Amino acid sequence: MNTLISKYNVPGPRYTSYPTVPFWQDDSFGENAWVSSLSNTFETTNTATGISLYIHLPYCESLCTFCGCNKRITKNHQVEKPYIEAVLKEWQLYLNHFSEKPNIAEIHLGGGTPSFFAPEMLDLLIDGILKHATINSAYEFSFEGHPNNTSYQHLKTLYDLGFKRVSFGVQDYDPVVQKAIHRIQPFENVKQVTEWSRAIGYESISHDLVFGLPFQEVSSIEDTIAKTIELQPDRLAFYSYAHVPWIKGSGQRGFKDEDLPSAELKRKLYETGRMLFEENGYAEIGMDHFALPHDAMYKAMQQGTLNRNFMGYTTTQTKVLLGLGVSSISDSWNAFSQNVKDIDEYQNMIANNELPILKGHILTEEDLTVRQQILDIMCQFATSWTDEEFSFEEKQALFEKLEGFKQDGLLTYDANSLKVNPEGRPFIRNICMAFDKRMLQANTSKKLFSQTV
Repeated sequence: MNTLISKYNVPGPRYTSYPTVPFWQDDSFGENAWVSSLSNTFETTNTATGISLYIHLPYCESLCTFCGCNKRITKNHQVEKPYIEAVLKEWQLYLNHFSEKPNIAEIHLGGGTPSFFAPEMLDLLIDGILKHATINSAYEFSFEGHPNNTSYQHLKTLYDLGFKRVSFGVQDYDPVVQKAIHRIQPFENVKQVTEWSRAIGYESISHDLVFGLPFQEVSSIEDTIAKTIELQPDRLAFYSYAHVPWIKGSGQRGFKDEDLPSAELKRKLYETGRMLFEENGYAEIGMDHFALPHDAMYKAMQQGTLNRNFMGYTTTQTKVLLGLGVSSISDSWNAFSQNVKDIDEYQNMIANNELPILKGHILTEEDLTVRQQILDIMCQFATSWTDEEFSFEEKQALFEKLEGFKQDGLLTYDANSLKVNPEGRPFIRNICMAFDKRMLQANTSKKLFSQTV
C-alpha cells in the first residue's frame, strides 16, 4: 500500500463537476449564453424531474482553520435579513426567465454556517422560495448545522418547512485537533442536536468527519468513530482534509505543515475509519461517504441512481442545479455558472437587477462525454462507452493510462468498459484523472488541487 500511496499521491480534483472549475473556458460564456442553456434544460426537465437549489449562507461567528469554503466571519447578526432579501431577489431574477413554476426536487442550505441565521430568517428564506414553486413528490430538503449553535427551534422550523435531512459538522473529537483547527465542539453538543433531530422526525441524520487534520493519530480517529457510532447517524461523510493554503491563504495557516499526518498515516487513518464503519453496518458509498442500509443514499447506490454534483452526492436526478447566494455554482448539465465571491459585490449586483455571475463554461460534446464517464466512476465505480464516443486513437491513449492501474490491481477494463476493484476505491480520483482531457491538455504546473491521498 505504501508503494501505491507514493505513486498516486498527486494533486487532483474531487470531481463535483467536469470540467473542473480551474479548466472552465470563458471565451464563449456570458449571461445570455448561461440563461439560454438554463432555460432550455429547465423547459425539458422541470415537469419530469424538477430542479435542485443550492443556497449559500456564508456567515460564521468564528473561523475554522481547516475550512476551504467561501465565508465571512462576523458576530453581527444584522447582516442576516439584507442577505436573505438579496437571495430572494436573485431567485426572482431567475423566475423571470422561466415559463412555468419551478418544480423543486431538492434544496440544500450550505455555508458558511446556515445555523448562524435565526430560525425566523430561515423561515423567511424558504417561504420566499416555495411560494413561487411547486414541490416534487420525491423532494429532499437538507441543511448543514453547526452543533454548537443549532437550536431545537432551528431544527423544528426547518422540519416544518419540509426539511427531513440534516448534516452536522463534527470533524474530530480530539481536543488537541479541535484546538489546532479552531473548532472547539464537545461531544455533548453533537449528541444533543442528534437526539433533537431524531425526536423531531428527521429521516436522515449525517455526521461529517475529516481525516488528515493536524495532530490526528490512529487513536484519535478510533475514539472519534467510537463516539460517532454511539449516536448511530444514518449516513457519514468521511472527508480527506484538503490542504490548499495557496488558495485560501491565512485561513489554512492555523498550524504548520509538519503538524499534518504523512501521506502514509493519512491513508491509515482512512482505512481505519472505513474498517470501523463497515464493522458497524455502514456501507461505502462512492467516495468519502458511508450509509446504513435503510438510508436513501445506500438505496440509490444499490439501484444505480446515485448522482453527484456541486453539492456532493445526492439521490435526486435533476439536470438543473441552481445556485443562489454569493459564490454559488449553478449547473444546467450543458453549462456551468458561478456567482461572484464577494458579499458586497453580490448584493450590489442584485440591487441593480443583475444576475451576479462571475464566470462560467459552456460544455462541448466532448466535455459531455467525459463528464458522463467520470460521473459513472464516481457514483458506481464503473463506466462504459461506445465505439462512437472515443476514436481509436483516443481509446489507445486512454488504455495506456489505465494499464498502470490494472497492473496495480486497482481496476479491470476491456474495449468498452471499466470497473474499479475494491482495492482501487481509495484511488478513484486518480482513475478519473485518466479521463480528464481538459486537465491533460492544460498540463499546468500551477497548484490547483489538494493531494489525492
